Amino acid sequence: MNVKKTPLYILITYIVMQLSSILVVLPVSTIIKALYADAPKEELSNHIAGWTTFTSFLLGFLVTLFFIMRDKDFLKKAFIGGKKATTPTAIVWGILGFVIVLCAQMLAGYVEQKLGVTGGSENTASLSSIAAVSPIIIISIVLIGPFLEEVVFRRIIFGSLNQTTNFFIAAIVSAIMFGLVHMDFSHILTYVMTGLAFAFLYNKTHRLLTTIIAHILLNGFVIYINLNHEKILDVIEKIQKAIGQ
Repeated sequence: MNVKKTPLYILITYIVMQLSSILVVLPVSTIIKALYADAPKEELSNHIAGWTTFTSFLLGFLVTLFFIMRDKDFLKKAFIGGKKATTPTAIVWGILGFVIVLCAQMLAGYVEQKLGVTGGSENTASLSSIAAVSPIIIISIVLIGPFLEEVVFRRIIFGSLNQTTNFFIAAIVSAIMFGLVHMDFSHILTYVMTGLAFAFLYNKTHRLLTTIIAHILLNGFVIYINLNHEKILDVIEKIQKAIGQ
């Protein structure tokens, strides 16, 4: 295998993974229908969507991991020169990066609100609805998805452009592509700002570990909030009443 083509192989894997639900939906739906024969139609659909997504993401992850392991220098080729952060530093920046990304999203949300865009992402809401019925998809959302997206959008797209152009062009192009792939165009600014924040973190530490940690924390936080928003609102209401008393 030509390791020089590792980025191309991984990009093809990512694209196929995005389309692979078409290939795995039939066998997965057959199994799910047998397991949840008495489930309501909407619940059954969410079970199928959850397991189909998990299956395609898992296959994409395993294939991508195979290509990375075959090319030992793949993760080192994104930058020309510069000092790579130590693992403890990369982890700290990953945690701090989570806060930075949240601030970037809040800023984007404020701008979107001023432009008349309603709050709440349809993409996030849809995934949360599926997760409420089929929790297996949480593994794809919180763990597998962030890993694959950081490899594709930060290491391959940003990393390749960063070597041939400059940080700003690489960051903007990779952030726009990151936004477009989520297919939530009314909130494209939020995704682009998120992509820019991740690009900054990657450029800061030269470690994909940093952006993977920040991305995992972000997705985990968002899915937790969406799945427990009613409980959280109840707690806030109780606190407000206690303070009022």
